[in-house]
Amino acid sequence: MQFTLSEEHQMIEKAAKDFAVNECLPGVIDRDEHQRFPKEQIMQLADLGFMGMMVSAEYGGSGMDTVSYVLAMDQISRVDASVSVCMSVNNSLVCYGLESFGTEAQKQQYLTPLAQGKKDGELYIGAFLLSEPEAGSDATSQRTTAEDMGDYYLLNGTKNWITNGSSASVYLVMAQTDVSKGSKGINCLIVEKNWPGVTVAAKENKLGIRGSDTHTIMFTDVKVPKVNRIGENGFGFKFAMKTLAGGRIGIASQALGIATGAYELALKYAKTRKAFGKEIAQHQAIQFKLADMATKIEAARLLCLKAAWEKDNGLDYTLSSSMAKVFASETAMWVTTEAVQIHGGYGFVKEYHVERMMRDAKITQIYEGTSEVQRIVISRSILG
Repeated sequence: MQFTLSEEHQMIEKAAKDFAVNECLPGVIDRDEHQRFPKEQIMQLADLGFMGMMVSAEYGGSGMDTVSYVLAMDQISRVDASVSVCMSVNNSLVCYGLESFGTEAQKQQYLTPLAQGKKDGELYIGAFLLSEPEAGSDATSQRTTAEDMGDYYLLNGTKNWITNGSSASVYLVMAQTDVSKGSKGINCLIVEKNWPGVTVAAKENKLGIRGSDTHTIMFTDVKVPKVNRIGENGFGFKFAMKTLAGGRIGIASQALGIATGAYELALKYAKTRKAFGKEIAQHQAIQFKLADMATKIEAARLLCLKAAWEKDNGLDYTLSSSMAKVFASETAMWVTTEAVQIHGGYGFVKEYHVERMMRDAKITQIYEGTSEVQRIVISRSILG
């Protein structure tokens, strides 16, 4: 059992940290305030090879392992979770799904530019379309339909809460083809945003991760060639569940980073802010808060790395990814709240960052499977 990072992992971690501090930190408050998509930062991530970190070099990726991905997500999320969630969706859901289950033709046409994050010099990223107005945690209740028309599907429906909604060029869309088969009648279709009948609808005005563009996407008689179906007929729901298991490692790492960033700010503030004649870090009430923060963050980090290690070694990581996700996300919510408390009144204003981190932390308990869903997965696993 090895608890030290390899030289390569340390280099990746440092590259991610330098990028976060030098490129993400400037303007992060303004992007949050005005809901500006961090296009420049995402383009720079593409140049670093971070938009297709785990994709093999054969398809334009960086060929890194999942541990490297966790380290990069952690460092970037310490500064700007809006940037990291765009990176997470493209890596964990879109690229992973295409490389693992797509045909060779699909990989050549879509995966290669997605892994590079660019096509013809322009931003080229993906989005994962599962949630609907009446199908959130219950992903089997798909109302979006893909009617089999012979050599193509006719796609109709509405998808909600789509990260990278307006910025993505490619959508992976879950749709019901045969209602009588329930979850076994769902397919995943590769849809291009600029196809006739695809509409990018309302942008959500969100509590947190306000820099990421979250939209409703609507489909009206969109013709999707059969060759754009991923896997066999009816594989869509299994595809979504298998892909989300890996995606939870990314969101757990995002939560870890948010928590760590808030803790570091709180620690720094506690060493400089004075009350009753001494730094507040000298008061036991604050010391105990910091001690609990550090302990929970370390536990979350180990859970994230364990899940990543299991994935890299071909083991079943469903349980470990759910454990990492639920614990890291709840740690992030608790740590950021305590960070605001340690800052006192200053924690309530934007220039000290921790209020934004608290807002960003909340979504990690919700997307890619709520904490309640994670507990269902965990309990089913341990009960057999």
